[in-house]
Amino acid sequence: MATEQELLKLSKLKWDWMSERNVDALDTLFDDQAVFVHMGATMTKSQELDVIKSGFIQYKKAEIEDASVRFFGSTAIVLTKMRLIAVAGGNEVTNPFMVTEVFVQEGTTPKLASLSFTRLITPGEAH
Repeated sequence: MATEQELLKLSKLKWDWMSERNVDALDTLFDDQAVFVHMGATMTKSQELDVIKSGFIQYKKAEIEDASVRFFGSTAIVLTKMRLIAVAGGNEVTNPFMVTEVFVQEGTTPKLASLSFTRLITPGEAH
C-alpha cells in the first residue's frame, strides 16, 4: 500500500489535475467503478471526466486546511478539509468542504474508488 505521505501528495496532485482539466492523468487515477458524490449529483467515472473536460464544473483552486489518512487493510481513506473555489453553471462559488477520498490498492498503484464532497457549515451561517 502507498504510504501516508504518498497518498497525501497524490490527493493534492489530483486537485491540480482537476483544475488543469488533465483528464488523461485523472482517467489513470480513477478506478473504472469509481463513484463521485457532489452536492447536487452522483456521477460515474465517465460522467465526472466529462464534467471536468467540458468545463461544466471548473475547479479553480483547492485551499487545503488539513488532510489526514486512515488505513484499513488495502484501502485508505483521505479526509481533506478545504475551501474549494470553482465555477459551476457559469458562477464562481467558494464552499467549505470535508472531502472523503477512498483509495484502493491495485497492484502497486493506488486507485481512487470514491470521492465525496460534504459541505461544512461555517460560523454565522444559518442551519
